[in-house]
Amino acid sequence: MNEWLFEQINAFAKATPWLHVPARSYAGYAVVLFAALLLAGWSAARRSGDVSRAAAAVTAGGATLLALAVNQPIVHAVHEARPYTTLTNILVLANRSPDASFPSDHATMAGAVAVGLLIVSRRLGIVAVVAAVLMAFTWVYIAAHYPADVAAGLLLGGVVAVLTWLFVRRPLTRVVGALAGTRLRPVLVTAGHPQLS
Repeated sequence: MNEWLFEQINAFAKATPWLHVPARSYAGYAVVLFAALLLAGWSAARRSGDVSRAAAAVTAGGATLLALAVNQPIVHAVHEARPYTTLTNILVLANRSPDASFPSDHATMAGAVAVGLLIVSRRLGIVAVVAAVLMAFTWVYIAAHYPADVAAGLLLGGVVAVLTWLFVRRPLTRVVGALAGTRLRPVLVTAGHPQLS
């Protein structure tokens, strides 16, 4: 099923040469978009005056780094070959890499950012979810990953983001609330009085 789905997407890539440059560009540079979304989440949390949201914004960034750290041992343990090293007669738009394929680092990052931002702001979270799914698709489209690689990455990133928030929510919210009463307040919350939620 995994290989069959990859072949269907690769056939679509062969039939859509006009998408090659946009897909390669998005796959390569969308990490900048996700960084911008994290900053937007931080800004939205600050303006809300809600220290819980500010704590969630901090957690979103931290959980993304944690998800990538968790992903690395899995990548090395599974050591799945990239599609272009095992399949023939496929269109390869990706820059070839000796790295293993499962789970996808980029999808892991995207999944963590998307779920982390859903906790901070539903609107930003939905934008991030769409961006994450699009990133996952483009990495398969350019033949850098199998569909299972990116699906596992999205799932792993999302799970790490949720578990991290559940683990740190109360203590981190208290810390942010305490810091909001110091000179660091403008960095943490800017609207009204800090509100615990």
